Formats: sequence, structure tokens, C-alpha cells
Amino acid sequence: MSFIPAFEIGIWNAWIFIIPFIIYWFVGIKFVFSKRMPESPPIKKKKIEIASNILVISMFGSFIYSIFVPIKLGTIWFYIGLLIYLIAIFLIIISMINFATTPLDKPVTKGAYRYSRNPMFIGFFLCFFGISIACISWVYLVLTMLFILTTVYLSPFEEVITLGHYGKIYKEYMKRTPKWIGIPKSGK
Repeated sequence: MSFIPAFEIGIWNAWIFIIPFIIYWFVGIKFVFSKRMPESPPIKKKKIEIASNILVISMFGSFIYSIFVPIKLGTIWFYIGLLIYLIAIFLIIISMINFATTPLDKPVTKGAYRYSRNPMFIGFFLCFFGISIACISWVYLVLTMLFILTTVYLSPFEEVITLGHYGKIYKEYMKRTPKWIGIPKSGK
């Protein structure tokens, strides 16, 4: 990892790793998430608005940067990053299936959501982390850390909206399921 990152357009750049995200956005937002997500109240807190903008900038910044950062094919870093990336894509797909197959009047609590209230976010974190390793890019790692920090900051806001929508059922789910990852508590 050099201080001045490689910056070149090429076929074997990190943009290849971004293709599943484009598919995810198209399929997920158009067909799955738009039907389930409760209306969120208008954002009134300036800090939440700023954090949301940082999140979008870091995510789309990483997409744009991926066009210019070469994958380090044939290195151990590539294989480690690819493995992390593939595990993350699998987690995102499973989470999306769990999300899509849960009735609209119930919170998503099955599958990956049994072990985490935010498995898709964990999948995103791992994806971006895997890409930064496969490319050996500290710039991509910084964008990943920015994405993680702003997501962690914004997640309580999302949970308040979900709690308002599902009430007691979601509150019980929150008590037994770890926010990020872990073993669920018994449902008593």
C-alpha cells in the first residue's frame, strides 16, 4: 500500500465489485424496500442531515473512485479481499431475501435478522472492506471507515422510525437481537 494510490482507468479495476450494488439498488429499492419502508418524518436535526450527506458522498465517492483503482490480481491481498467480498455479497443476498419474504405487517426477524438487526449494513461494511483489501487502497479504506461511522451514527434514527411503525413487536425483537452481530437472547 503506497501513500500515493494508483489512479488509472482499466478493465480490472474495482468497478467490477460495484456491479452487484447497482443491481441491489435497482432490484432492492424498486421492488422490495419501497413497499416495506415506513414513511420517515422529515429530517429536522442538522446533524442527521449532515451525516446522511456524508454517508451518500462516501458511498458514491467509493463507487466513482472504484473506476480508477486497480485490483491487485494475483496477490494474497486480492484473494483475502475477494473472500471477504463474496461472504458479504452472500450476507446481503440472504438479508434481502429475508426482507422480501416477510409479510409487510411484521418486522423482519428471520434468517440473518435473527443474529443482527442490521445484517445488510454489516454486508455493506464487509463489501467495502473487502474491496479496499483486494485493491490495497488506503483511500478506499478511508471511504469505507467514513461509510461505517456515518451508518453507525444514523442507525438509531432508523430504529426509532421502525419502532414507531411496529411498536411492541419490534421492541421485543430489539431486546433479544444484537444491534450489529451476535447470538440472540432467548425470547422470553
